[in-house]
Amino acid sequence: MTFTAPDQFTTRPTLQGTFGMSASTHWLATAAAQAVLERGGNAFDAAAAGAFVLHVVEPHLNGPGGDMTGVFVAAADPGTPVVLMGQGPAPAAATVEHYLAEGLDLVPGSGALAAAVPATVDAWLVLLRDHGTWELDAVLEFAIGYARDGHPMLGRVGTTIATVAELFRDHWPTSAELWMPGGRIPAEGELVRNPAYARTLERLVEAGEGAGGSREARIDAARREWREGFVAHAMVGSVQTPHRHSSGTDHAGVLALADMAGFEAGYEAAATVEFRGHTIAKTGPWGQGPALLQTLAILDGFEDRFLDPSTELGAHTILEAQKLALADREAYYGDTDVPLEYLLSEEYCASRRALITDEASHEFRPGVVPGREPFLPPLRTEYTPPALAGAGSGGLGVGEPTVAPNGETRGDTCHIDVVDRWGNMVSATPSGGWLQSSPAIPELGFCLGTRLQMTWLEPGTPSTLTPGKRPRTTLTPTLVFRNGRAVTALGSPGGDQQDQWQLPYLLRTIVGGYSPQQAIDAPTFHTTSMPGSFWPRTWEPGGAVVEERLGAEVIEGLERRGHVVTKAGGWTLGRLSAVVRDPATGVLQAAANPRGAQGYAAGR
Repeated sequence: MTFTAPDQFTTRPTLQGTFGMSASTHWLATAAAQAVLERGGNAFDAAAAGAFVLHVVEPHLNGPGGDMTGVFVAAADPGTPVVLMGQGPAPAAATVEHYLAEGLDLVPGSGALAAAVPATVDAWLVLLRDHGTWELDAVLEFAIGYARDGHPMLGRVGTTIATVAELFRDHWPTSAELWMPGGRIPAEGELVRNPAYARTLERLVEAGEGAGGSREARIDAARREWREGFVAHAMVGSVQTPHRHSSGTDHAGVLALADMAGFEAGYEAAATVEFRGHTIAKTGPWGQGPALLQTLAILDGFEDRFLDPSTELGAHTILEAQKLALADREAYYGDTDVPLEYLLSEEYCASRRALITDEASHEFRPGVVPGREPFLPPLRTEYTPPALAGAGSGGLGVGEPTVAPNGETRGDTCHIDVVDRWGNMVSATPSGGWLQSSPAIPELGFCLGTRLQMTWLEPGTPSTLTPGKRPRTTLTPTLVFRNGRAVTALGSPGGDQQDQWQLPYLLRTIVGGYSPQQAIDAPTFHTTSMPGSFWPRTWEPGGAVVEERLGAEVIEGLERRGHVVTKAGGWTLGRLSAVVRDPATGVLQAAANPRGAQGYAAGR
C-alpha cells in the first residue's frame, strides 16, 4: 500500500460471499433487490425491483417522472460495458424563444418548464425486457406493496416537505394533498402510503397482462401504456395549468403527447479510459461521466504519492485536476458532437496536467480544442431571479439534498448496485421527479422532473436548450474492469459531486489498496470551483468543501495553498455504494455508505 493507512475501524464490514450482492441508498431497496436474487432472479430483475422501491421510499430524491442512467455488463458478454440510457430529451415546444418570452433568463429549477420527457420507467422496463427473467408483476410487487400498504417514512422526507410546505399550501395544492394529508407533515417513522402510485403500477401490469404473448411482449405493452396511455395523458394534462416555478413566476409546461410517444429508452456504448491497469466505463458526454475519465487521465501522469486523498498533497492535486476536467465539461459537453477522443488523449491531458501548480487556481480554465470555441458560461457567484429582485428568494436548506423553499434542489438522487452469481453486474443512478420538483399529478401519485435546468438559454452552447436534445445530466454511475472483466460497480447521489466523491474511492481502492468499505468510510471532499449544473448555476472560485475528519493539518495546508475551504462536518459528503466481483474466484463483495444512516448493502 502506497497511501496513508486507513483507520482499521469501519462503520460496517465489507460483505463477502459468492451468491449475490446488492447495495443502495435505502435499506428497503437493497432488501427488495436481494430478495429477488434469493428467489432466482438475476441482477437486472433485482436492480429493477429495487429501483421502483426507491421511487416510493426516497420520493424526495427521485421519482417515476424523472430520469436515470445505468452502466452494466451481462454475463453473456462479460467484457463489454453497456450504458442504459434513461435520459429524456427536451419537449418539442421547449425552445429558447419560448422561455425568453416567458421572462426567464435561466431554465427554472422547479416547475413543469424544467421537465424533460420522463424516461426512468421506460429505461427500467427496457432493461427488464432484454436482460431480466422475471415477469413485470413480480418485479413491481415490492414497490406496489410499499406504496399501497405503507412504509416507515424517512425523517429527511419530512424535512424536505417542511421546507416546501408553504409552496405546497399556497401554490401546489395537489402536492399538499399527497404529501401533507390533513395539512400535517407525517412524522419520522410514521407509516405513509401512496395509493395513487400503487394503482399506477398495477395498471401498467394489467396493460401487459391484457396483451398476452411473450414476457417481452407483455413488458412492451406496459411501456406503451406509460408512453401513450393513461400515464402520458395525465402528465400532459397536468402541465396545462400555470403554476409557481423557482423563478417566482407562474408558467404552464410544454410537455405534449407526441413527446411522450416519441421517446424510447435504449442502450449506448460506454466511454472508457485506462487507469493503472483498470478500465473505467461511464456514459457519453451527454452526461458528466467523462469528466471523471478526464480527471483520471490527468492524474495518471502523477506518482502515487500525489493521488492519496488523505494527504494535503493528494487532496490538492485531486481538487486541481477536477477543476480542469469540470471546466471542460462546461465548455464542451452536451448532447452534440463532443471531441471526447481528443479530450481524453494522452497529449491533451498532459497539457492540462502541466497547469497544476502548488497553488489553488481560482480561474475557470477550459482547455483549447483545435477547431472548437469553448463555451464560457456566466460566472455568477450570486443569482436572484428578475421576478424576485429586491424581494429575496429564500435561503437554501442544509444537508443532502439541499432544498430551497421554492422547490429548487441541489444534491439530489439515489443509487443502486447489484451483482449476481453468474457475473451480471449493474450500476444505476435514478433521479429527478422528486416530490419538490413540480405539482403532484393526483391520479398518478408523482410529479415531473426538472432535468432541463441543466441546459442554458444562451445560444450556441453545447448544452443550449434544444427540442429533442438531452440535457447534460449529472447522473453518472461507474463500472470498473480489470483484465477485460467487470470487477466493480459503484456510484453516488450528489449532483455535481457524484463523480467527485467516486474519484477518491477509485484512487483508494485501485492505487491505495483500501477495501470497499474502508474507501467509502474514508473522509472525502469536492470542489465548488465550477458553475453548478443546477439552478441557479452559480460558482465559488477556489471553493473546496471537506469533511472535518480529513484532519486539521491537511485542511490548514489546503488553505495555505489558496483553497477556500468550507468544513462540512465529519460524516456529510457522499452516499456511495459499491459491489465487487473477482472474476478469478467468483467471490463477491458489497459496501454501502453510513452517512445519512439509510444506505445499506446485503448479500451472501
